[in-house]
Amino acid sequence: MEITTIAVEKNVKEKIKEFGNKGETFSQIVERLLESANNRILQDLLMDTKNTVPIGVALARAKKRWQK
Repeated sequence: MEITTIAVEKNVKEKIKEFGNKGETFSQIVERLLESANNRILQDLLMDTKNTVPIGVALARAKKRWQK
C-alpha cells in the first residue's frame, strides 16, 4: 500500500486523535470516520421524507385510481 502525507493543523490532528482507539493509526481513524460519514449520508438519504406521503394517503389514492 502506498503511503502519503496529509498536512493538517495541529488542532485538527488532536481532534482526529480523540476519535481513535488505543493502538489505532491515523489512517485507520480517518478510514473509520469516513465510513461513518458515508453511512450517515446514506441513512439521511433513505430516511428523507421530502416529497413523500403517509401510507394511508398513498393507499387511498391507489384505491381511488385503480377501482374495480
